[in-house]
Amino acid sequence: MVERKHVLVPLDGSEQAEAALSYAYEEFPDARVTLLHVINPARAGYGAQAGLPSFSEEWYDEAEAAAEELFSEARADAPESVTVETATEVGQPARTIVGFADEREVDEIVIGSHGRQGISRVLLGSVAENVVRRASVPVTVVR
Repeated sequence: MVERKHVLVPLDGSEQAEAALSYAYEEFPDARVTLLHVINPARAGYGAQAGLPSFSEEWYDEAEAAAEELFSEARADAPESVTVETATEVGQPARTIVGFADEREVDEIVIGSHGRQGISRVLLGSVAENVVRRASVPVTVVR
């Protein structure tokens, strides 16, 4: 028996992530799709002690609830032939996505790109670009 393709789609609530999800559903109609939401502790803000993130339980609960809402919407759009799994991880997005793909034996990553250019790309970096550079599996970038 041939194993179904395992596709990882990171979700962040952006239009680009939604486009990546639609692409994955269309291109891999018989796949096992894992939806990954990465909670970035850097977004929680920084506390006064040694510049460490202030990672309050309330902030984390809100981030987790937002992830569940993303997953619910994404599951509703899934074709019946697609098996949808979900996961929420905490960490730096690009590193977490690549590590997750390696640990879970993902065959391909489909990720949305915000298409930043110029100085904003240099200053903010590109999660999609970093995933492309570091991933050990094929990566499809959708804009």
